[in-house]
Amino acid sequence: MTAGELFLESLSSGVITQAEIVWLLSQQDRLTRAEQAAMQRLGRLLDQGQIQLGCRVAPLGRRRRSAMARTA
Repeated sequence: MTAGELFLESLSSGVITQAEIVWLLSQQDRLTRAEQAAMQRLGRLLDQGQIQLGCRVAPLGRRRRSAMARTA
């Protein structure tokens, strides 16, 4: 995952996981200026409560396929 993908995923789901934040912080020195700006915006959205720290649940279709794969 890239910083941009993480930003878009967090915006669309309204959630960022603790593991994603840890990964992002570990990549901090490698981010471009545009990525740094996006991550600052992400931080502001977290501060405002528009993005929540939590876990992301896979969509129903993915869960079914995963369950089917385990039983097969």
